[in-house]
Order: sequence, then structure tokens, then C-alpha cells
Amino acid sequence: MKMEFDKCDVVCINHDAVDRVRKQTLDEEVTRSIADIFKALGDPNRVKIIRYLSQEELCVCDLAQLLGMSLSAVSHQLRALRSRRLVKFRRQGKIVYYSLDDAHIVEMFNQCLDHVRHD
Repeated sequence: MKMEFDKCDVVCINHDAVDRVRKQTLDEEVTRSIADIFKALGDPNRVKIIRYLSQEELCVCDLAQLLGMSLSAVSHQLRALRSRRLVKFRRQGKIVYYSLDDAHIVEMFNQCLDHVRHD
């Protein structure tokens, strides 16, 4: 007989635990926003962009060179990250520089990196 380890063998609800956790439930808008961030980071090129920008501010041309992608493809990826407030930009003359929106993005990335490297 094959045992399943991913579910209980009997149904018994710990109502106290459920009530405690339910009180900490996030509202739907916050939940969707968090899911949207994870969705944006589901693309390997976007993860690379976050990694590169965690090291220093770069222009679109620099990112295209690092990624081996066209300028328009990189711009498309940056728009997706910018719309989720993961990156921001500044213009200096004809050049647009990108950086991470704030320190939380670096912390989130580093936490994910630590998790992946943890054995």
C-alpha cells in the first residue's frame, strides 16, 4: 500500500490554530500585489536584471550587453519590473539609467539566493 506523505490520514481541524492564522490573513489587494511580484520574478531574464542592478545602476545598453538581448527586449523586461515598482529609472541627457527601486528589493533577492544556495 502506497503511503501519501503530503496529507493527513484523518481529518481533524485545529480550530485554535486556524483562528490564529485567519486573524493574520492579508487582504486580497495585498495578496495580488505579492503574487504579481513573484510572477514578475518568474522570468529568468528579469531575475538576472535584478541581480545586475543590485550591484550597480546600469543603462539599457549595458543590460542588453550583459543579457545578450536586443535593446527593445530589455526595455520590455524593464517595463514589467518598473510597473511592479521593482526598478526605477533616471534620465541623464539621452541615456536612461536603471536601478532597484529600494533596499527591500535587494533584501528580497538575497533571501531568495540564500534559500536556493541552502542545502
